[in-house]
Parts: sequence; C-alpha cells; structure tokens
Amino acid sequence: MKYYLIVGEASGDLHASNLMKALKAVDAEAEFRFFGGDLMSAVGGTRVKHYKELAYMGFIPVLLHLRTIFSNMSLCKRDVAEWRPDALILVDYPGFNLSIAEYIHKNTDIPVYYYISPKIWAWKEHRIKNIKRDVDELFSILPFEVEFFEKHDYKINYVGNPCVDAVASYRDAYNESREEFLASTSLPDKKIVALLAGSRKQEIEGNLPMMLDAMEAYPDMVAVIAKAPGIDTDFYAPYLRGRNAVLFEGTYRLLMNSYAALVTSGTATLETALFRVPQIVCYATPMPKFYAWLRRMFLKVKYISLVNLIADRSVVTELVADTMSPDCLAAEVKKLLEPDSEYRNRMFKEYDRVIDILGPAGASSLAAQAIYNTLKASKK
Repeated sequence: MKYYLIVGEASGDLHASNLMKALKAVDAEAEFRFFGGDLMSAVGGTRVKHYKELAYMGFIPVLLHLRTIFSNMSLCKRDVAEWRPDALILVDYPGFNLSIAEYIHKNTDIPVYYYISPKIWAWKEHRIKNIKRDVDELFSILPFEVEFFEKHDYKINYVGNPCVDAVASYRDAYNESREEFLASTSLPDKKIVALLAGSRKQEIEGNLPMMLDAMEAYPDMVAVIAKAPGIDTDFYAPYLRGRNAVLFEGTYRLLMNSYAALVTSGTATLETALFRVPQIVCYATPMPKFYAWLRRMFLKVKYISLVNLIADRSVVTELVADTMSPDCLAAEVKKLLEPDSEYRNRMFKEYDRVIDILGPAGASSLAAQAIYNTLKASKK
C-alpha cells in the first residue's frame, strides 16, 4: 500500500522513520512519499520537501515567511491528492497538518491518520472540532491524552511512546565504554553537562548564551552542545568563541555519557529523562514578562515539559520566560551539579515512575499494525 507522511521537525522525522520501518515489517509492498527529513529518506521512498523548509516558530518568523508557508501547504495538498495514497499519516506539527487534513477530508476519500496527536490540551482546545471532523484515527503517545479526548467524546488509541522505543533501541545497541567515548571524541576527562538548546535557530539564539554563561562557573566540567539536526555547524561558531564548550553531533550518544543536562523544552526533555540524566528545563523567550502573562492567560496546563506533564507533578525544574534569568539558572545549576544530592536522587526516582507510566517499548509497531489492519479491513 501507499503511505504519505508529513512531519515538520527533527523529532517528527525520527518517529516517522521508525513508523515507516514498522509499516514495512507488516506490509512488504509499502511505498512512501513524504514531507520529512534525512532519517525518513534513509528508510526509503520519495521526499518531496525537507522539514527544514517548513520549520518556522514564533509570531514574527511565521509572519515573515507566510508566502513560503502557504506555498508549501498548497504544494502538499496537491501532491497528496495527485499521488492518491492509501493513507495520509500526519505526525504532530498541527498548524500545518490540520490544514492538510481538512483539505484531504473535504476533497478526497483518502483516510487521514494522526500519529503523535496535536497538543490541544495545552491550548487551542477548539481544534477538537477539526480533529473530530477530519481525522479518521488518532494515535496518542502520551497516556494522559486519553482522558482528555474521551472528555470530548473522541476515542483515541494510546500506543505507548516512541521515545521509549528509540532510547531502548539505542541503549541496547550501545557498547562503548566511557574511555572509548572520550578517546574517539577528544573530549577532556571531565564530567559532561549536555546543552540541548533546541532544534530551531530561534530557540538556540534565545537559550544557548544563557546556558553557556551558567556553565562558566564550573571549569572542572565541560559543557557539550548537542548539534541540532538540520542546523549548520557554522551557526554555532559565534557561541563557541572563548567558551569552555564544544559542539557535538549525536544527542543520544552524548546523553549516554552526560552527568547532567540543560534542556530546552520539547521531546528532548523526555529523552533526557529516559536516559536518566538529571536536567533543568530552560526556555527563554522574547519579552519574557509579556510571555509569562500570555502563558497564565491561555495555557491550560501547569507544566511545559513532557516529564512533568506525564508525572503530573514537578519532577524537573522549569525555567520559562520571566523565570529563565541568569540568577535563577545559576541557582538551579548549582543544585543540579552537586554530586549525590537529594535533588538529583529524587529526580532519578521520579524518572523511574515516569518510565513506568509510559509503559513498554513498541509504539511504532502497535501504530503500524493498527493502521495496516484498518486499511486492509476497509478494502475487503
């Protein structure tokens, strides 16, 4: 069967690529066409656009690139309709994907599946109407979403979390000692603090300088910046000048060898927890006081990090907008880096609880099997 997938960022590329592998395992004749990234291309099929050409975040960047965004939407709608896949599979990225879903539902008979559901429980709850109208099956990767959608009389499928799959697979295959890691990377024999400053340029520009400033007080440790997929190495050069920091490609390999991490909110916060690396969630914004007011007015959840949302309690400290200041970060970093502290030990215990809530690996396989079975049944 033919599958058309659409993602808009690096984490979507990872999870969609694993879903594609799982679809190939249940459907030997699977064909793929997609808006995606390098990981999806490695699985096979035809890439129409790279997600780097879609990823704009924030009001001003979106406004400046409206023509490009609408052009990409038009291209995508035409391409899906012309290729006529057996299924359209949308992966997160709701601003773009819900528009595609509406068009495909209205103008074709192509079934629409959503893998990694839009986070409408945080804000824009009104989008539930569009989802109920335009999406045939929704696959959730966050256990607390089930109750939210059932409250809106919309049944969803919780399949587990693909981050569990990705991290478990990596850990099982990893066979490198710390000595081998240091020798192959030329990193000094110091405790490593991973800086995961985001997957988009705007996030990195806002968060990385403050993260690096906070690490200046710890010359006995080395700050290692995780290079984001799709961001050129040259982009990081100005941030490295005169700093006790290095750039590193391979986030999972870095987390396997890290003592602690400063992480910009997103999928990376959950991945860091699954690697059991103590962390602080950092999210700097323009006009922080205004953003903090907007958050209080419009966000319907207490937390922004997946770790805290899944636990339904404060497991990791979140420094967001007006609380993401040099003084606040410095104070939290001091607690984070103290060895064998109650702060760190409590986090380890809570990580284990989050892992139990998420359940075992297998999200990609469960979602692929469900999609294939539904399609097969509809063709009888």
